[in-house]
Amino acid sequence: MLRTPKNYTYDKIVDSLTEQDFKIEANAIIAMRIFSNDGFKLIDIAASGGGATNSAGVRFEFEYQVDSKGYVKLPLVGDIKIFGLTITEAQNYLEQLYSEYYVKPFITLKVVNKRVIIFPGNGSDAKVIGIGNNNTTIIETIALAGGIAVDGKSYKVKLIRNYGTDKPQVYLMDLSSIEGLAVGNSVVQANDIIYVEPRYRVARTLVAEITPVISLITSTLLIYGLFIR
Repeated sequence: MLRTPKNYTYDKIVDSLTEQDFKIEANAIIAMRIFSNDGFKLIDIAASGGGATNSAGVRFEFEYQVDSKGYVKLPLVGDIKIFGLTITEAQNYLEQLYSEYYVKPFITLKVVNKRVIIFPGNGSDAKVIGIGNNNTTIIETIALAGGIAVDGKSYKVKLIRNYGTDKPQVYLMDLSSIEGLAVGNSVVQANDIIYVEPRYRVARTLVAEITPVISLITSTLLIYGLFIR
């Protein structure tokens, strides 16, 4: 699964990849909070439905869906395109828009449905990992999945990313050495696939495949022996 041809040309890992923050993607669900006066007071921008209320009686954590074209519909400002923006960029952009309605607005955003798919290297035990932090790294994601399997090749880890392009970007990483940590500390994006290539053990596979056959032959011979006695 997810194999590449022998002479496949992988995308080049550059500094921009390792330094890239998480970016908002299409179909993301974002939770937004707005404070006035640079965070002095939380503003209730949705008077009905959703959210929660704290002891001061202010509402927070309203969720909004980013559509397939990268737009999100927000109170007062309407449809805003935030696809491709980092969390910080989106917060700054929305603070500018809401400054027309509130005094020195302070906005916090969080994507609540970030997921990464990981194949840890044992061939079949894939996991879908929910990402809580904005800037979770590849190493952290692998750790959340339980680490690289015993049969996984830590020196051959693929990062498959399909972010706003028709063709997925495929990066090959070597996480078996300290030098590989620089790449392993790259921030995962939503819907990334991390594939640790499994180590194929021929002897073990052969034994697993012929064991049922041997058992069948043994059982047949045993039954035959009982009948001819």
